[in-house]
Amino acid sequence: MTRVALICQLILGAIKKEQASRHLISVDEKTGIQALKRIAEAQGMQIGKCRRIEYEYERKGTICLMAALDVGQGKIAHHRLNDTRNEADFLTFVRETVRKFPANHEIIFMADQLNTHMSASLVEWVAAEIGFKGSLGKKKYSGILKSMETRKHFLENPHHRIRFVYTPKHCSWLNPIENWFAKLQRHVIKYGDFSTVEDLCNKIVAYIEYYNECLSKPLKWKFKGFTKNKKFRYLQT
Repeated sequence: MTRVALICQLILGAIKKEQASRHLISVDEKTGIQALKRIAEAQGMQIGKCRRIEYEYERKGTICLMAALDVGQGKIAHHRLNDTRNEADFLTFVRETVRKFPANHEIIFMADQLNTHMSASLVEWVAAEIGFKGSLGKKKYSGILKSMETRKHFLENPHHRIRFVYTPKHCSWLNPIENWFAKLQRHVIKYGDFSTVEDLCNKIVAYIEYYNECLSKPLKWKFKGFTKNKKFRYLQT
């Protein structure tokens, strides 16, 4: 569980702002967000009664949200709404996120181990950004680009100004962006009424702006990995 301890150490360090020029950015995709149009309007709340929301709906389409949470600030640093979430989409998202910060600052992305998060194009871009002079090899054949494992090893190099830290498999809950996605689900999507995909996107963007301005706060992270008796401590947000 060395990886779990490392992730917790990075999160706690970001919250305490141990290094002003280092930014821990928690990233992931929320896929298949449905724009559901209720066939009837919800009824207003009445004393002693729950709000009544129409359960029948029409599907107006779906969208994918990529979001980057600045763990130290507790705010969404960047987001991208798109129909797809392929290798090119993630690279574009990472590139745009990096531009939000000074060129000489260290950027650490925290992500799960999805194959698009360890792509050859991502390795090539990171290598160019940090001025890597060595040979990258060839995908599927040799060198750094050969496999997901070799690419992952390069992207996690702690000496790189732009690097990644990947959560263990089945431990996506370690990634703070998942907590924010849960809030988005509760506040906007679960009981939402969207006439079009564009309407859904506009409401997501409006929520992000409102969240950053009014709801964001430092993360209260109490999980430090395994204790001596191998039991977990829990996180609070």
